[in-house]
Amino acid sequence: MVTVVNKAGFPKSFDFTTLPVPEPMQRSLARAFAGQSRTWTQHTTARGYWNALLAFSRFLNGRPTIPDDLDGLELAVMKRWRERQLPTNGGRTTLMCVRKLLLRDARLRTGPVAEELSRRIPAPKPSKQSYVETERDQVVLAAQRQFRTAWMRIRENTELLERWRAGALSEGSREWRIGRVLDHLARTGDVPRTFSPSGSANATNRRLLGGSTAEFTWGRLLLTRHEATALALLLTDRFAWNLSVYSHMPAPTTAPSSGETRTVTYQVQVEKHRAGSGRWFSTENITDSGADSRGRLITQALEATEPGRILASHLAPGTDLLITFRAGLVGRVDQYLDRPRPVGPLRFGISADDAKSWAESHSLGGSPFQRVRRTTVVEEGRPLQHSRGTHQSTYVLPDKRVQAASRDVFGEGALEALEKAQAAVFGGTLSAAPNPAHSQSATVDCEDESTSPWAVPGDGCGADFLLCLACRNAHVHPGHHPRLAYLHQQLDSMRSALPEHHWNERWRDHLLRLEDLREKVGTAAWAAALARVSDTDRAIVSLLLKGGLAP
Repeated sequence: MVTVVNKAGFPKSFDFTTLPVPEPMQRSLARAFAGQSRTWTQHTTARGYWNALLAFSRFLNGRPTIPDDLDGLELAVMKRWRERQLPTNGGRTTLMCVRKLLLRDARLRTGPVAEELSRRIPAPKPSKQSYVETERDQVVLAAQRQFRTAWMRIRENTELLERWRAGALSEGSREWRIGRVLDHLARTGDVPRTFSPSGSANATNRRLLGGSTAEFTWGRLLLTRHEATALALLLTDRFAWNLSVYSHMPAPTTAPSSGETRTVTYQVQVEKHRAGSGRWFSTENITDSGADSRGRLITQALEATEPGRILASHLAPGTDLLITFRAGLVGRVDQYLDRPRPVGPLRFGISADDAKSWAESHSLGGSPFQRVRRTTVVEEGRPLQHSRGTHQSTYVLPDKRVQAASRDVFGEGALEALEKAQAAVFGGTLSAAPNPAHSQSATVDCEDESTSPWAVPGDGCGADFLLCLACRNAHVHPGHHPRLAYLHQQLDSMRSALPEHHWNERWRDHLLRLEDLREKVGTAAWAAALARVSDTDRAIVSLLLKGGLAP
């Protein structure tokens, strides 16, 4: 038996005698599990490793022979295990967990099995995609309708309760009697109940309240499970917070104001457990400056949860968590021990089951939290509660919406790259001999200065002589090769003597054109031309590089 205690102090035991492998292997796996568990703070992590070991044990149990202990594992068996797990994301995660545990055993740290375990495991590929606009609208609209209805209901009943407590209602009136029920509800978490002979508890004032369902009874001041889930979904849509943060998120506090009365800034503490020890918490400042501001949802969330949070603080002083709601069935055992413990009828945070149940109630087919968060991150276009590397590799690059939207950008970039590439190649013509009709420049023979891309009205061509290599009117014959090969050599040698950004800006394209020309001429002929460099060639190249021949 191995017992894992989470950071809240709750134990959870795992019985290794239930694994379908021989007892010596059960003990070895238990020791590895126990050793690894010293770094765990959540039962969720322990459960993930346990499920991985269960899958591995069942795999071994299905083999013709099962080794008694880990030192009996064979290379062929481990290869088969890897092949089975690699095709799916879940399998890759299972493979990683099992590998980490097995490598804790000293007998598996060397040898063929150890080498097989040490092979790289591809990271799981993101299986969720962001929503298209119509899909997102459907999900968010459903959450908005549900939460807004709850917020208005609770605000209306809270105002009625405050009037009752202030003595502003006529004693004996309908509103006064409802106010008295609300006061009982605010103090206990439920309306007064009357027990029938069969033992069932019914709302005592259901005619006065208008019904016996949650929205007419305790729901007048408290959120239901699905309403709290709708609120969390809206927060994820707005701020891209993970589902897991809501279980421990404190109620936002008001930041100090410099005399501003029309706006309020909230300080929200977000827990990012995966960031590692010492970096678990970050604080975000969110301002409510009007109906369309990001902080308006925070204001509404505080108003909708205030009665529940006040009740929780009375029942368990010090408790003030934002996502607070009332359980429909009080007393049910909560299996999620990583979440804060229930306080009376109140629950905190949102579980994966809550999210799935909410989605089913709206016929959405699956929990929308991951896809909503991915959509917000993609549309924001920047990392939110994660690193830039994760933003690119997990959220941006695999997303089909991003890929589709990027096609035009990629196309424009490719065309721009093509233009730059074309600008860095020799743009003229290779000739076998000089043409007497062409005029000579410092680098090439020019066919027609008047039609130059850099023509100057009345003065012919205004280009630098090095730009002649990019002109369509340029002609290069063997007599130019020595000078151009020497120019190429000198440009290349300057790279180590100049700052990189300066060299790239001034000389890079000229060198690329010469290298393109070298490929056209032939590397052998180019190298031979260096042996024929004259003093005149050296002098002209020196002037070119010093700017002495600039127009």
